[in-house]
Amino acid sequence: MKFDPSLYLVVGRSFARGRELPALVAEAVAGGVTMVQLREKEADLREFVALAEVLKQTLLPTGVPLIINDSVEVAQRVGADGVHLGQSDLPVGEARRILGSSAYIGLSVETKEQALRAETLEVDCLGVSPVFASSSKTDTGTPWGLDGLSWLRAHSRHVLVGIGGITPDNAGSVLRAGAHGVAVISAICSAPSPGSAAKSLRQAILI
Repeated sequence: MKFDPSLYLVVGRSFARGRELPALVAEAVAGGVTMVQLREKEADLREFVALAEVLKQTLLPTGVPLIINDSVEVAQRVGADGVHLGQSDLPVGEARRILGSSAYIGLSVETKEQALRAETLEVDCLGVSPVFASSSKTDTGTPWGLDGLSWLRAHSRHVLVGIGGITPDNAGSVLRAGAHGVAVISAICSAPSPGSAAKSLRQAILI
Protein backbone atom coordinates (compact mmCIF):
# COMPACT_ATOMS: atom_id res chain seq x y z
CA MET A 1 0.00 0.00 0.00
CA LYS A 2 1.34 3.40 -1.00
CA PHE A 3 0.58 6.18 1.46
CA ASP A 4 0.06 9.67 0.06
CA PRO A 5 -0.99 12.09 2.81
CA SER A 6 -1.19 15.14 0.54
CA LEU A 7 -4.97 15.51 1.01
CA TYR A 8 -6.00 13.64 4.14
CA LEU A 9 -9.68 13.56 5.11
CA VAL A 10 -10.74 13.00 8.72
CA VAL A 11 -14.36 11.88 8.95
CA GLY A 12 -16.85 10.89 11.59
CA ARG A 13 -20.59 10.93 12.05
CA SER A 14 -20.47 14.08 14.18
CA PHE A 15 -18.91 15.99 11.29
CA ALA A 16 -21.13 14.67 8.49
CA ARG A 17 -24.17 16.95 8.96
CA GLY A 18 -26.50 13.96 8.90
CA ARG A 19 -25.13 12.55 5.66
CA GLU A 20 -24.12 8.93 5.25
CA LEU A 21 -20.37 8.50 5.65
CA PRO A 22 -19.81 6.08 2.75
CA ALA A 23 -21.39 8.45 0.23
CA LEU A 24 -19.55 11.45 1.67
CA VAL A 25 -16.22 9.63 1.56
CA ALA A 26 -16.76 8.30 -1.95
CA GLU A 27 -17.54 11.78 -3.20
CA ALA A 28 -14.51 13.28 -1.45
CA VAL A 29 -12.18 10.61 -2.85
CA ALA A 30 -13.54 11.25 -6.34
CA GLY A 31 -12.62 14.90 -5.75
CA GLY A 32 -9.02 14.10 -4.90
CA VAL A 33 -8.72 12.91 -1.28
CA THR A 34 -5.71 10.59 -0.93
CA MET A 35 -6.19 9.17 2.58
CA VAL A 36 -9.18 8.77 4.91
CA GLN A 37 -9.16 8.60 8.69
CA LEU A 38 -12.22 7.48 10.65
CA ARG A 39 -12.56 9.42 13.90
CA GLU A 40 -15.38 8.29 16.21
CA LYS A 41 -14.94 9.62 19.73
CA GLU A 42 -18.43 8.70 20.95
CA ALA A 43 -18.97 5.30 19.33
CA ASP A 44 -18.73 2.08 21.29
CA LEU A 45 -16.47 -0.65 19.98
CA ARG A 46 -19.19 -2.45 18.02
CA GLU A 47 -20.34 0.75 16.29
CA PHE A 48 -16.79 1.81 15.53
CA VAL A 49 -15.93 -1.56 13.99
CA ALA A 50 -19.12 -1.60 11.92
CA LEU A 51 -18.47 1.88 10.53
CA ALA A 52 -14.85 1.04 9.81
CA GLU A 53 -15.82 -2.12 7.94
CA VAL A 54 -18.26 -0.19 5.74
CA LEU A 55 -15.68 2.49 4.93
CA LYS A 56 -13.06 -0.13 4.20
CA GLN A 57 -15.35 -1.67 1.59
CA THR A 58 -16.12 1.78 0.18
CA LEU A 59 -12.43 2.57 -0.22
CA LEU A 60 -11.22 -0.83 -1.39
CA PRO A 61 -11.86 -0.24 -5.13
CA THR A 62 -10.19 3.19 -4.98
CA GLY A 63 -6.86 2.17 -3.45
CA VAL A 64 -7.19 4.97 -0.89
CA PRO A 65 -6.00 3.84 2.57
CA LEU A 66 -8.28 3.71 5.61
CA ILE A 67 -6.68 4.91 8.84
CA ILE A 68 -8.35 4.53 12.24
CA ASN A 69 -8.14 7.32 14.79
CA ASP A 70 -6.87 6.30 18.24
CA SER A 71 -7.99 2.67 18.31
CA VAL A 72 -5.40 0.04 17.45
CA GLU A 73 -7.99 -2.61 18.32
CA VAL A 74 -10.44 -1.37 15.69
CA ALA A 75 -7.67 -1.06 13.11
CA GLN A 76 -6.60 -4.63 13.78
CA ARG A 77 -10.14 -6.05 13.75
CA VAL A 78 -11.09 -4.59 10.37
CA GLY A 79 -7.69 -4.89 8.70
CA ALA A 80 -7.35 -1.14 8.26
CA ASP A 81 -4.20 0.24 6.68
CA GLY A 82 -3.07 1.95 9.85
CA VAL A 83 -3.83 4.06 12.87
CA HIS A 84 -3.38 7.65 13.95
CA LEU A 85 -2.49 8.06 17.61
CA GLY A 86 -2.78 10.90 20.07
CA GLN A 87 -0.29 11.56 22.82
CA SER A 88 -2.38 9.66 25.39
CA ASP A 89 -3.12 6.64 23.19
CA LEU A 90 -1.23 3.35 22.99
CA PRO A 91 2.52 3.97 22.59
CA VAL A 92 3.82 3.95 19.03
CA GLY A 93 6.12 0.98 19.65
CA GLU A 94 3.27 -1.14 20.99
CA ALA A 95 1.01 -0.15 18.10
CA ARG A 96 3.76 -1.10 15.65
CA ARG A 97 4.20 -4.48 17.36
CA ILE A 98 0.48 -5.22 17.05
CA LEU A 99 -0.16 -3.89 13.54
CA GLY A 100 3.13 -4.85 11.91
CA SER A 101 5.84 -3.12 9.96
CA SER A 102 3.69 -2.36 6.92
CA ALA A 103 0.99 -0.49 8.85
CA TYR A 104 0.78 3.29 8.63
CA ILE A 105 1.19 4.91 12.04
CA GLY A 106 0.65 8.61 12.53
CA LEU A 107 1.11 10.63 15.71
CA SER A 108 -0.37 13.98 16.69
CA VAL A 109 2.02 16.61 18.02
CA GLU A 110 0.78 19.83 19.58
CA THR A 111 4.02 21.20 21.05
CA LYS A 112 7.67 21.46 20.10
CA GLU A 113 8.54 19.14 22.98
CA GLN A 114 6.23 16.42 21.70
CA ALA A 115 7.61 16.81 18.19
CA LEU A 116 11.21 16.51 19.35
CA ARG A 117 10.41 13.39 21.40
CA ALA A 118 8.90 11.88 18.29
CA GLU A 119 12.31 11.94 16.61
CA THR A 120 13.07 8.66 18.38
CA LEU A 121 9.85 7.01 17.18
CA GLU A 122 9.23 5.04 14.01
CA VAL A 123 6.14 6.82 12.76
CA ASP A 124 5.08 7.41 9.19
CA CYS A 125 3.69 10.87 9.81
CA LEU A 126 3.33 13.61 12.39
CA GLY A 127 -0.05 15.31 12.48
CA VAL A 128 0.82 18.91 13.32
CA SER A 129 -2.17 20.06 15.32
CA PRO A 130 -3.56 22.64 15.05
CA VAL A 131 -1.87 24.76 12.39
CA PHE A 132 -4.61 27.37 12.70
CA ALA A 133 -7.48 27.71 15.17
CA SER A 134 -10.25 25.27 14.30
CA SER A 135 -13.89 24.80 15.22
CA SER A 136 -13.64 21.05 14.52
CA LYS A 137 -10.76 20.35 16.91
CA THR A 138 -11.34 22.34 20.07
CA ASP A 139 -9.35 20.13 22.48
CA THR A 140 -5.95 21.19 21.15
CA GLY A 141 -3.25 23.59 22.26
CA THR A 142 -1.97 26.86 20.88
CA PRO A 143 -1.90 26.89 17.07
CA TRP A 144 1.49 26.26 15.48
CA GLY A 145 1.00 28.86 12.78
CA LEU A 146 3.13 28.90 9.65
CA ASP A 147 6.26 29.97 11.53
CA GLY A 148 5.89 27.07 13.96
CA LEU A 149 5.39 24.67 11.08
CA SER A 150 8.55 25.98 9.40
CA TRP A 151 10.46 25.48 12.66
CA LEU A 152 9.22 21.91 12.86
CA ARG A 153 10.21 21.19 9.28
CA ALA A 154 13.75 22.25 10.16
CA HIS A 155 13.86 20.06 13.27
CA SER A 156 12.00 16.88 12.25
CA ARG A 157 12.92 13.96 10.03
CA HIS A 158 9.29 12.90 9.72
CA VAL A 159 6.59 13.47 7.14
CA LEU A 160 4.43 16.37 8.37
CA VAL A 161 0.71 16.80 7.81
CA GLY A 162 -0.92 20.01 8.98
CA ILE A 163 -4.42 19.94 10.43
CA GLY A 164 -6.65 22.59 11.94
CA GLY A 165 -8.36 25.51 10.25
CA ILE A 166 -7.17 24.57 6.78
CA THR A 167 -9.12 25.86 3.77
CA PRO A 168 -8.46 26.21 0.04
CA ASP A 169 -7.26 29.76 0.75
CA ASN A 170 -4.46 28.73 3.13
CA ALA A 171 -3.67 25.12 2.17
CA GLY A 172 -0.92 26.13 -0.23
CA SER A 173 0.83 28.18 2.43
CA VAL A 174 0.85 25.16 4.75
CA LEU A 175 2.76 23.13 2.18
CA ARG A 176 5.14 26.02 1.46
CA ALA A 177 5.87 26.23 5.19
CA GLY A 178 7.09 22.63 5.14
CA ALA A 179 4.16 20.24 5.37
CA HIS A 180 3.90 17.30 3.02
CA GLY A 181 0.13 17.37 3.15
CA VAL A 182 -2.96 18.84 4.73
CA ALA A 183 -5.64 17.10 6.77
CA VAL A 184 -9.13 18.53 6.91
CA ILE A 185 -12.41 17.86 8.61
CA SER A 186 -14.99 20.61 8.18
CA ALA A 187 -13.51 21.98 4.94
CA ILE A 188 -14.87 18.86 3.25
CA CYS A 189 -17.36 17.32 5.69
CA SER A 190 -19.31 20.55 6.20
CA ALA A 191 -19.22 21.62 2.57
CA PRO A 192 -22.43 21.47 0.52
CA SER A 193 -20.51 19.33 -1.98
CA PRO A 194 -17.70 17.27 -0.45
CA GLY A 195 -16.46 16.39 -3.90
CA SER A 196 -16.19 20.00 -5.05
CA ALA A 197 -14.55 20.97 -1.76
CA ALA A 198 -11.96 18.21 -2.16
CA LYS A 199 -11.29 19.32 -5.72
CA SER A 200 -10.73 22.92 -4.58
CA LEU A 201 -8.30 21.79 -1.89
CA ARG A 202 -6.50 19.53 -4.35
CA GLN A 203 -6.05 22.42 -6.74
CA ALA A 204 -4.79 24.65 -3.91
CA ILE A 205 -2.06 22.25 -2.84
CA LEU A 206 -0.89 21.61 -6.40
CA ILE A 207 -0.21 25.29 -7.10
